[in-house]
Amino acid sequence: MKQSRIPVAMTIAGSDSGGGAGIEADLKTFSALGVHGTVAITSITAQNTYSVSAIYDLPGRLVYEQIKVVYEDMGIDAAKTGMLSNTDIITHVASAVREFNLKLVVDPVMIAKSGARLLREDAIEALKTKLLPQALIVTPNAPEAQVLAGFKVESLEDAVRATKAIHEKYSVPAVIVKGGHLNLEEVVDVLYYNGEVYYFKSPRYPHGCFHGAGCTYSAAITAFLARGLSIVEAVKHAKEFIDLAIDYGLKIGRGHCPVNPMAYLEIPALKYKAVESVRKAVEILLENQELILPYTPEVGINIVETIDPRYARSPLDVAGVEGRIVKAGRRLVRVGDVKMGGSSHLARLVLALIRNGFDVHGAVNIRYDQEVVEKARKKGYHVLFVDRRMEPSNLKVAHTGTMEWIASQIPIGETPDLIYDVGDVGKEAMIRILGRSAVEAVLKLVDILK
Repeated sequence: MKQSRIPVAMTIAGSDSGGGAGIEADLKTFSALGVHGTVAITSITAQNTYSVSAIYDLPGRLVYEQIKVVYEDMGIDAAKTGMLSNTDIITHVASAVREFNLKLVVDPVMIAKSGARLLREDAIEALKTKLLPQALIVTPNAPEAQVLAGFKVESLEDAVRATKAIHEKYSVPAVIVKGGHLNLEEVVDVLYYNGEVYYFKSPRYPHGCFHGAGCTYSAAITAFLARGLSIVEAVKHAKEFIDLAIDYGLKIGRGHCPVNPMAYLEIPALKYKAVESVRKAVEILLENQELILPYTPEVGINIVETIDPRYARSPLDVAGVEGRIVKAGRRLVRVGDVKMGGSSHLARLVLALIRNGFDVHGAVNIRYDQEVVEKARKKGYHVLFVDRRMEPSNLKVAHTGTMEWIASQIPIGETPDLIYDVGDVGKEAMIRILGRSAVEAVLKLVDILK
């Protein structure tokens, strides 16, 4: 059977030694989006999250040769440019684009996040006259659009006017002015293409990471074009991709933290893994139901597992049993399927424990029984008691925040295996067994009861 061809994308850009921007960010993006990434390195930078201390430009002829050999061997379905710091490099890249008829996205990188200039003044004219007329799409931010359009770009109306001006001045079919620098409550990217204006909106992410955002956005557009999407669809999906990469950025370094292109792959993969883990834990629990049946609480049993703490924010990031596991005569029955968001109470407890620094990803609950507590202690498990009678009255009335309050009662550094309470008015007494996974939590439960 003939295999379908793998799309090939190329980044023609500089290398960021900190790994947050440039070709490093582009290759992560290409991989995440299922295209084979190739490179033509233009410059080597000594760079981290807060500074660029040195730049070494490669000869333009070598940049051209990198593009040529890749094209001759495997073809290039779409390419993007990033850091093109001098006229020699721009001239040779423009020659390659023309010679090999490349579908080109130009990210007119002028200034790094740290403030370092990445495009020399004398090279701006070469970018305008030699490269932009050959581009399919150009993706300036507002300050870069100001340079290209020749007027201030501060409002949404300015951005729309700039897209049209850049299109007319340089004959670029599609122009995107990114809205991060515009004075708006939300981020609005403006695309002008085929006589139409399109708006792509997203919230601002005050706690997000932005180093490499421009590189990643243009790389995502390039990848979607390489996969055969139309310009409008490529931009739409790239916008969704970069928002995720910013929102779940990597909190590293002392400066502008880098975006996280791999969030696009990792989050779905981690959710699948959590669901499968809970399913396995349910199997183990049902295989041992003769042991567990007598300890089924009135509210039923649930089993949960959260995804990696880097991505876990709400119960929707925690796998659980929808409808719980309940007693039906002399057996236990799983009411619904295992799914993300299948639990509320137990999920919020695990999330609160993670936020408080505990290495707990999974949990299972049973009804309170003092004999079970004593068995756990005798077997060497770390047991903690929480007195729910001490819970603040406003939480009792609101019926929310209880799980977070329970987590707050656990001394820092004392990761428990079992937390129990004797209940309160309208609150069923409960034991919760914790583990680094749902399977580990259930295995602890079985071990305690045997």
